[in-house]
Amino acid sequence: MRLLIIIIISALLGTCSSPPPILDQVLEIGELRVVTRDSPTSYTIGPNGPTGPEYDLAQAFANELGVALVMKPVDSVSEIMPMLMSGKAHMAAAGLSISDTRREYLHFGHPYDSVDVHLIYKLGTGKPRSIDDILGRSIEIVASSSHVELLTSLQEAYPDLTWTENADVEFADLLAKVAMEEVDLTVADSTDFNIQRHFYPDIRVALDLEIGDPIAWAFPKGMADSLLARADEFVISSDRSGLLAQVHDRYYGHTKKFDYVGTRNFIRHYKKRLPRYRAMFEQAGKDWGVDWRLLAAIGYQESHWRSQAVSPTGVRGIMMLTQATADYLGLDDRLDPENSIFGGARYYARQTERVAESVGEPDRTWMALAAYNVGFNHIKDARMLVEWQGGDPDTWVDLSKALPLLAQRKWYSKLPYGYARGWEPVLYVNNIRVYYNILKWLTANEESPEGEIPSEAVPPPDLPQSGEPVETV
Repeated sequence: MRLLIIIIISALLGTCSSPPPILDQVLEIGELRVVTRDSPTSYTIGPNGPTGPEYDLAQAFANELGVALVMKPVDSVSEIMPMLMSGKAHMAAAGLSISDTRREYLHFGHPYDSVDVHLIYKLGTGKPRSIDDILGRSIEIVASSSHVELLTSLQEAYPDLTWTENADVEFADLLAKVAMEEVDLTVADSTDFNIQRHFYPDIRVALDLEIGDPIAWAFPKGMADSLLARADEFVISSDRSGLLAQVHDRYYGHTKKFDYVGTRNFIRHYKKRLPRYRAMFEQAGKDWGVDWRLLAAIGYQESHWRSQAVSPTGVRGIMMLTQATADYLGLDDRLDPENSIFGGARYYARQTERVAESVGEPDRTWMALAAYNVGFNHIKDARMLVEWQGGDPDTWVDLSKALPLLAQRKWYSKLPYGYARGWEPVLYVNNIRVYYNILKWLTANEESPEGEIPSEAVPPPDLPQSGEPVETV
């Protein structure tokens, strides 16, 4: 009997032993389970599969570990911690900032990015210039976000500061509410704001509440130390290798601004770079029935007329052709200027042919340019959205309003080809229109003094005007 009791106690103690470290579990099952936000700043499912900055980094980390990546997206920040605490995820890659409250329950890895925290208002509603100016105004923020802790700390100095917390919305939803004047103010990280402002051009930054807030992966306390250590090694090496910079540029590079004075650089490049390739653009234009200056404008937008240009996403050459496009066109060297220019001309002409016959000029040209940038299938999705909203899908004005919606879950989830960074083709077309106008003037006035900006080069009324910043893609 005594021996039986000893055996039973030993068995019970064995079942109560601590589970192996999380890294060992990951390697044993061959899966890295990562909880993330369903958001363009973290993770989305596009027509070609998963995408997003957190996905790219987590996939690279899983590859280094030699395991499969399993992303577990959630709709709100409040769901992330329970997923980690329950053991349903090994780590969180969701653009989380490091806060004191979160540190009570989670370990954070080495920061891989940083954000500025903005107070957001709508243009025309009165810009707050200090915390005193927001007292008494309606403020809504995402529940369980680091912004709750930030406002709580401000409340110590401003006892009259009040706000509401909403667990059923994402940051994009609150920015929309500010744009529609359903709430006066909200708080958003710079990454979320920089993307969503393309949908709501009237939202503005009133104040910077915090600068350089570090962003890091999060891990449950206790058994995750070994996984955290490997993740830190990965993040540090990725910073040194340039992977972090590439991922950041891939998803946030479009938020960089250039002022209209950038046209002065364009004129200098027209004189110094374009002559090497002008004859190629002219001949390609004749071959494919396209104004060569439009092709040259595309080339400038794509590469600034640099034949050896290569982007982090793998597109390359003067016309920045993807490998898939080069294969479709039968090109074996995308860095060869003639291949690139003639291939780009042919590809653009093909997009023009695919635009519905009911679309007239110049809308037909703008839609073909957008298709060159984002793919024709996304143009078809945007046309469908315009029809749903009662607009005219044959006009660029209506289509350009619908394209950014392809990055919003409530829209792209209903469409055949899914998520796209739909603001990019709109900015792309607008920039090319500016360059095209300048090229038309310069070719008619070849002896224009260096640096002089022709009045004819001022963009059409629907484009940003002189002195107003324009965003590049």
